[in-house]
Amino acid sequence: MKKLLIAALMAGTALTGFAGTACAEDKDNPWMLRARVIGVLPDESAGLSVGAANLAGDADIGDQYVPEFDITYFFTDNIAAELILAVTPHDVSAVNVTVPGALTNANIDLGDVWLLPPTLTVQYHFQNGSKFKPYVGAGVNATFFFNEDEGPVADGIDYDPSFGPALQAGFDYDLDGKEGGFAINVDVKKIWINTDVTVDFTTALGASVDADVDINPLVVGVGLAYKY
Repeated sequence: MKKLLIAALMAGTALTGFAGTACAEDKDNPWMLRARVIGVLPDESAGLSVGAANLAGDADIGDQYVPEFDITYFFTDNIAAELILAVTPHDVSAVNVTVPGALTNANIDLGDVWLLPPTLTVQYHFQNGSKFKPYVGAGVNATFFFNEDEGPVADGIDYDPSFGPALQAGFDYDLDGKEGGFAINVDVKKIWINTDVTVDFTTALGASVDADVDINPLVVGVGLAYKY
């Protein structure tokens, strides 16, 4: 994962530098703003352990639908960079947990947590002379966790930040029939998010449980774009 992240950063930096040079002679309408409603659909999995002992069990993280805002800068007609800004709250549970002598196939409410996942992608926009303008992108994501609620059973919970790659595909459909103005936007992203979670079960189990959690959501958005 670290090698993939470094490669994505290097590629994005090189492409952005090239695009910035190419943009010197074409500064028309460089900014696009979008407002979307997004569905954040986790594809979660987890490995649980107490010390060196592995435990049976998995994670369940709820889907969420929230507003999202993003800013796109066009270096050329084809190449742009997009930064998305949103926060999402998610309900979290540990499911089918077995602790020898204490629990068997138990489902444990681990409360909820908020995610701040700023994602930067470098995009290629296909120019086909029509109102329909598809694009693809790749970039990096940083996810930070806050307002952690451990739920009714645990004594505390802690989530480590995550850094990983992101892929993107989508399209804009011009409503005004000109280069600037309003457009309908549909966007899909796959974001790789991994966090190490420590759950304090001192009262219930006399121990803490460590979890290596992959969240890896599919993010589907529909909204309105405006290009200057």
